[in-house]
Amino acid sequence: MTAPLAPVQAQLQQQPDLNLDAATRLAARAVDACRRLGRPVAVAVLDRGANVILLQRADGVGPHNLEASRRKAYTALSTRTQTLDLSRNAQANPDARNLATLPELLLLGGGVPLSAGGQQVGAIGVAGGGGAGNDHACAQAAIAAVPELDQLPQ
Repeated sequence: MTAPLAPVQAQLQQQPDLNLDAATRLAARAVDACRRLGRPVAVAVLDRGANVILLQRADGVGPHNLEASRRKAYTALSTRTQTLDLSRNAQANPDARNLATLPELLLLGGGVPLSAGGQQVGAIGVAGGGGAGNDHACAQAAIAAVPELDQLPQ
């Protein structure tokens, strides 16, 4: 006699998803945060699989910033690390400098991984804010727009 099979649902991992509504709120908050600094920006929001949910570019932002925002988000997602920290660690650690040679990674501040309930759901990338610190601050500020996301310590 064989043992009964466990329900399929019990065998599948349940994960929260980042949707278009959340991505739109994240981008709007990031754009607003950088606008208050007097800087128009480009914003990318990716889901957990690195698929683009949203790309947004404010008027007056250089065309390269859209791709930079996507690559910052990708870098934060794939390394599970804020890109400002990753950039600083790579500068301080000769072994980590090789990360900059990987084609999709961009070691500039402005990329922040996003999680909900401790599970990674995606990432946001901001570019064009007048420097890595501004881009990073605007990406971090965006997280408050989606209360379901794990909030970063201030």
